[in-house]
Formats: sequence, C-alpha cells, structure tokens
Amino acid sequence: MSYADRDKYGMYKGIDSAGPGPSLMGADTLLGERVVNAYEVELGEIKEIMLDMQTGQVAYAVLSFGGFLGVGEKLFAVPWQALRLDTVQKRFILNVDKDRLKTAPGFNKDAWPDMADMQWANQVHSFYGTDPGRPGAAGLDSGAGTAGLGTGSGDSLDPRAGNRGGDDDLSRIRGSNIG
Repeated sequence: MSYADRDKYGMYKGIDSAGPGPSLMGADTLLGERVVNAYEVELGEIKEIMLDMQTGQVAYAVLSFGGFLGVGEKLFAVPWQALRLDTVQKRFILNVDKDRLKTAPGFNKDAWPDMADMQWANQVHSFYGTDPGRPGAAGLDSGAGTAGLGTGSGDSLDPRAGNRGGDDDLSRIRGSNIG
C-alpha cells in the first residue's frame, strides 16, 4: 500500500477535505515506504520515524535493509536531513550507493542503540555527511541538503558527486524541510 493510500489527513487529501490539509502528513503514513537511491536502486523501507523529544523534530528514519521476511535484516538510523521525500513517485531518496550502505553504522532489530549518545550520533551523521547539531534541518553546511519535499525523481542528487548538489539543488531545498 502506498503512502497516498495511508495518508488519512495530509497532503494527498484534497484542499476541500476535512483535516490538516495538503501541506502536512501523518508520520505513520510514511512507515513501510520504499527508499531508493539516485540510480533507482532499492535500498529498503522505512520501519520507524524517531522524534527528538527536546526539539519536537524528526531526527531519524529507521531504514530496514537486506534480509528476507525480516530474517537477517539490518536496521539503520538515517538522519532525517539525509532523506528526500519524492512526492511524485511516493518514496524516499537517500543519496548513498547500496554497497556503501552495507558499511553504514547499523543495528539488529532486537538491539537498538542509544540514539541520544553523542558518540553514536556523530558516527551516524559523519557517515551520511549531515550535521548532528541540526536534526530535521537540511544539512546545508555539510553539503547533504537532501531533506524535504521533492518534486520527482528528476530532482535526485547524484551520489557520485560526493553527496553535494549544485547551487540550484541547494536553493530548491532551503525552504522545503519537512519535520
């Protein structure tokens, strides 16, 4: 089921519909959504959305990768600012190669890390090239800058470009954070 089908209250409901309207989306709408990279390679799916209780912003999306029917799958806490929601194709885009993702800091579904631990957070953010001091905000200083609502698969950043989009990409992203 696509998130357009699960979106009871948000952006896929018409403006005339009751509820928060087209600029918002319930977090559970995004659970189970596909994650691909800029080359359309499947990376996994979103298992959980983690909120920073101090800021109220989304800090991480937990990505499930590998395995079969939940056996042998590995989980990754991906900084929210490293993901881009493609509202046209109804999926997330993560600017990382599949082989590189295999080396990301990950965890088992039965042994979650302490996500409040700064050493752990620094390791994760370093891997994805994002800023640990700015959960949910676009990591423009680090060049990640892929958070926010995309307009389609043509907007994806090239992972071969060292996780850095051009000026046009950064301008487009500046005002489009979700979370």
